[in-house]
Amino acid sequence: ATRTKSADVERADSGIGQMPARKWRNRASETLSSLQAWEAHRPCTDCGERDFPVETDLQNCNQRRADLCEKCRKRRTERKESVLEFVNTEASYGEDLRIIKEEFYLPMQAAGLLSQEQLLGIFSNIQELIDLNENFLEVLQEEIDQAFDQGDDDLMTVCIGEIFLEFVNMLPAFQTYCLQQSSSVNMLNALEKEKELLRIFLNVSQNDNTALRRMNLRSFLMAPLQRVTKYPLLLSRIIKATTEYHPDHGSLREAKSRIESHLEHINMKTKQEGNTWTLRSFRQDSKKKREVINIEMRETALKTVGWLREETRFVMEGSLQLAQPPDGQWVKKGSKTLKFQNMQVLLLVNMKRVSDSSLESAEPGPVKDAVLVLIRDKNNGKFHLLREPLRLSNCIVSTDPDCDDTFELIEIRREAFVFRDSDRARTHHWFRQIRRYSRELGSWKKRRNALPNIMISTPHTRP
Repeated sequence: ATRTKSADVERADSGIGQMPARKWRNRASETLSSLQAWEAHRPCTDCGERDFPVETDLQNCNQRRADLCEKCRKRRTERKESVLEFVNTEASYGEDLRIIKEEFYLPMQAAGLLSQEQLLGIFSNIQELIDLNENFLEVLQEEIDQAFDQGDDDLMTVCIGEIFLEFVNMLPAFQTYCLQQSSSVNMLNALEKEKELLRIFLNVSQNDNTALRRMNLRSFLMAPLQRVTKYPLLLSRIIKATTEYHPDHGSLREAKSRIESHLEHINMKTKQEGNTWTLRSFRQDSKKKREVINIEMRETALKTVGWLREETRFVMEGSLQLAQPPDGQWVKKGSKTLKFQNMQVLLLVNMKRVSDSSLESAEPGPVKDAVLVLIRDKNNGKFHLLREPLRLSNCIVSTDPDCDDTFELIEIRREAFVFRDSDRARTHHWFRQIRRYSRELGSWKKRRNALPNIMISTPHTRP
């Protein structure tokens, strides 16, 4: 055989000798062990915990992600079920509303069983509730479908709290319906005794119409009341299954607080009207009591200005101290010479809507009007206006360096008011917001930097 040169022999070893090769093998084995140890104690992506069992790829097949601990997997499952329950029950509620309209309202209207006034008395604002439900459900379903399309099987990207707050304008619609429920049922009972054809129609519908599930009209008319009282329970379940680091956690809590405050407000209104029934009550804390008061003040302000709810935005609201100086000399003497009284103040803006939607999520357009509503503290359980609203288009707002804890609002050729808050920073915030709309709506836009006494002549103008 031909002798082969040593240079032509292909090396079968690592080329680094036996001792270094053994060290590298030991080092690789240690590294592999370290990686396996880290894998065994890798942190959970939801809670950050490390001590949970490692699962093989076979065990993880057709399951959720393997980097979750068992507790967080269970929580995600509960959250998904709670989110789907919220959406599915909203769809069922919407179906009951459509039954009220299609199986009762429209047939009774077409047959002339009741007059339009009687129909309105029984069915109240059912059409408004139907429209709100359809829009709300459409957005919810779009969020669910988008999450599944993006591979989010746990629905972690679905933010029920944010969506609910966008549609919070539906709560006053529930309030309108709930407050009329007692009179609606009484009217239905009286008309059923009086009109034989109506009684026959209701009996035949309940027994022969399969869509009604053998339920009578009164049961369906309770659907909005049952739905609005179920919102806090459904939101509580989602909150319980949502980690505090989730971006929707704060919105969920705020949504739950808002609906509970509205329920307390509805109960308060029913008691004032002498009704004996109440909705499911919730424990009140100071924040909820404050929100109930705010709801009542907003209703008073809306009724006063006569604007549509969907075109109204409440920019600021809260307690301010107010004084009416007899002349413009108060600046020289100082604000301590003025007599201040506590007042509830609301800054309302009337916005044009770009779309026809009546929801708060619709795109706002330019400002049509802005007013400042002054409400006295409660007297005999009711709020009373100090005066008619101050239209900022007819007002000039200014401040003085010598009295930086106050600001002055002058209504052209009428009155002057001095405002302040207990907190100086908040006083400045009120001033900036009111001045913004006063400048935007006032006819003196081009002279916005001019002093009040240059533009107008009024006995209340400062020298």
